[in-house]
Amino acid sequence: MGRRARLKEDLDTELADLPPELRWREWMGRVEAVIFASPAPVTREVLTRVVGRGCNLDLIIDDIRDELRGRPYELVSVAGGWQHRTRKVFAEVIRTATGLGDQVRPLSQQESLILMCIAYYQPITRGELSQFFGKEVSRDLIGHLRGLGFIASGPRAPQPGAPYTYVTTKGFLSHFGFYTLRDLPDMEMLEDAGLLSKDKLLAGEFPDALPAFDDDEEATDRAETG
Repeated sequence: MGRRARLKEDLDTELADLPPELRWREWMGRVEAVIFASPAPVTREVLTRVVGRGCNLDLIIDDIRDELRGRPYELVSVAGGWQHRTRKVFAEVIRTATGLGDQVRPLSQQESLILMCIAYYQPITRGELSQFFGKEVSRDLIGHLRGLGFIASGPRAPQPGAPYTYVTTKGFLSHFGFYTLRDLPDMEMLEDAGLLSKDKLLAGEFPDALPAFDDDEEATDRAETG
C-alpha cells in the first residue's frame, strides 16, 4: 500500500459522526484549504482524497464561490482544476503595490500570433509554423514561449527527420484562464462567420471573438494572501 493510500485511510473523509450541515462545512473547509495551499490548479482527483464518497464537489465549489462574493479574490476553473486568483479589477492595485508583473515582458504581436497558431493547430512543427507565416519562425521565439511555460515539445512528426512538434501546456491554460482547450473559440465557426482567416492572421489582426494572448493578467494570478 502506498503512502498516499495510507494517508487517505488515516483521514476520516466520511465524517459520519457529524450532522449533515457540519459535515458539509468541514468538506468545504478542506477543499478550500487544499486549493489555497497549492501554487497550481488542483484537480478533482486530488480533492476527492479529502472528502467523503457522497460529497458532490461541484456543489462544494459553488458554495465556496458564493462565500467569496465581494472578496478581492475568487475561485476559478483553469487548466483542468480549481485555483484561487485575485479578481482582475485589482490587477493595477497589485502592480502598484508590489510591482508584480512589471518584470515580465509582454508577448510581442508575433509571439502572440505564433502561440495562437500552436493553440489551434497543435501538434505543429516549427517548419509548419514557418510555412504558415511565409517566413522562418526562429528557435529563439519558440524558446521564449517554452521558457514562459506556454508550450512544450509534443510527439515527433511523421516527416523526414522526425522533427518535434509543439503543443500548449497546462501553464498556457492556467495563464489565459481556460479550463481545457475546448474553451478556445471554435475555429470552423469563426472561419464560417468570416471572423478568422489566414490572411487576417498573417496581417496581425485579432478578431474580437478570439482570446487576446498577452500578459496583462499576470498580476491576477493566485491570491498570495497566505
